Amino acid sequence: MTAPTAEGQATSTAGGHPQRWLILGVICLAQLTVLLDNTVLSVAIPSLTTELKASTADIQWMINAYSLVQSGLLLTAGNSADRYGRKKMLSIGLALFGIGSLCAGLAQTSGQLIAARAGMGVGGALLMTTTLAVVMQIFDESNRVKAIAIWVTVSSVGFAAGPVIGGVILNHYWWGAIFLINIPVALIGLVAVIKLVPESKNPEGDRPDVPGAILSTIGMASVVFAIISGPEHGWTSARVLVSAAVGIVVLTAFAFWELKTPYPMLDMHFFQNQKFIGAVSGSLLVVFGMGGSLFLLTQHLQFVLGYEPLEAGLRMVPLALSIMALNLSGIGPKIVVKIGTPKSVVLGMTTVAAGLTSIAVIGGGTDGSYAGMLLGLVLFGVGIGVSQPAMANAIMSAIPPEKAGVGGGINGTLAEFGNGLGVAVLGAVLNARFAALVTVGAASLPAALAAAKTAAEKKEIQDAFASGLQTSQLVGAVAVFAGGLLAAALLKRAERADSAKSEVEPAPAGETA
Repeated sequence: MTAPTAEGQATSTAGGHPQRWLILGVICLAQLTVLLDNTVLSVAIPSLTTELKASTADIQWMINAYSLVQSGLLLTAGNSADRYGRKKMLSIGLALFGIGSLCAGLAQTSGQLIAARAGMGVGGALLMTTTLAVVMQIFDESNRVKAIAIWVTVSSVGFAAGPVIGGVILNHYWWGAIFLINIPVALIGLVAVIKLVPESKNPEGDRPDVPGAILSTIGMASVVFAIISGPEHGWTSARVLVSAAVGIVVLTAFAFWELKTPYPMLDMHFFQNQKFIGAVSGSLLVVFGMGGSLFLLTQHLQFVLGYEPLEAGLRMVPLALSIMALNLSGIGPKIVVKIGTPKSVVLGMTTVAAGLTSIAVIGGGTDGSYAGMLLGLVLFGVGIGVSQPAMANAIMSAIPPEKAGVGGGINGTLAEFGNGLGVAVLGAVLNARFAALVTVGAASLPAALAAAKTAAEKKEIQDAFASGLQTSQLVGAVAVFAGGLLAAALLKRAERADSAKSEVEPAPAGETA
């Protein structure tokens, strides 16, 4: 009989849990369900507008209700998983997501669909935090990087496959099917989690940090709401400034509270760990560049090159395929293990920056070729395949195992915040460049093209938009490259500090000669 670990579970074999790869498949299936749903909705917007008579504001809330709830609850969900059990919270997350999907699929009004999407956000927060925590629990260091690489790959597949799957479903069924398809997947995942996933939680059983949970939820939701609202309402509008100010004030109060309370939801001393800071900064900047650039790339494919949404989605697939090829073959994890985390981060993020540059310079503009864009997507995917597993592993390994749920919450929060910030900042660069080149009164590119009176005027508007896209992609490339250098420097410094510390620490009693 084996002895229980610190997390209340028996360790059975070298390498981790004996069914670790099967369990990984189960939790990746659960994660894929969430990620597909986030991207598939964009394809259904025309159907929702027609059949539910949804306004533009309704459509935005259908999309944003999920993001706001999920981003606000990520840290709280991770803390709950540590306290009450990761298997339990993963099961509840799957159940809530399935119920929310059923309500969304059967919604008769925009308000009902918005409420259902908010409920799905609660389940999504639990799923996004517990899946990574379970990976850390069932794999030891010898296989952990490979497992995290597969976990990262699933995220990319979800992003690329969502519009394609949504387009296929909508060609044969009504819009509700894009939600109802989640139900059998959630049921299969729930049964598999109950049967296979071992329970684990913080053995110390910290008291609930209710004030911290309230403050983090309000603060993160307010900041994300400001980021979401900025492109449409203007960055100096009262709506954006007030919500941003509320978020900053509340998150500052959250930080002070966490330093004061004896049972913090987020131990602020993590931010004294150079390895943690390096991984966090690198992860934030790569998601910043990735989220903003891919958002702009979909617009380039549709508005400049003239592809339909499904066609544009298919042309994004090489990004996911390159990540899959690198990580499912094991090449990506081997690179991380062989050259170490700092060099992997530099290599990966430099390759991402090269991909963005290729997309901007070779594939950009109204005369750009898809071949140049294809090269950029492949480089982009290879870079993510190397850098993201390295940084996710660095974040999680810098946090005590009993706080793995909070670590998953931090990783998810970075993804939400970085993605939103990337879309907002790079979108602002695009708009500034576009406005500098042409003077139009329309609020969007389709409206500007519709208002164009001559073919020459239409061409001028398209050229200006394409130029703005090129500039913003290059800004994203610079941010990713600089972030890679910064993160690698911090991670390398942390490694040296750990090495120096281990050299001066005395050997444990009984090990001396």
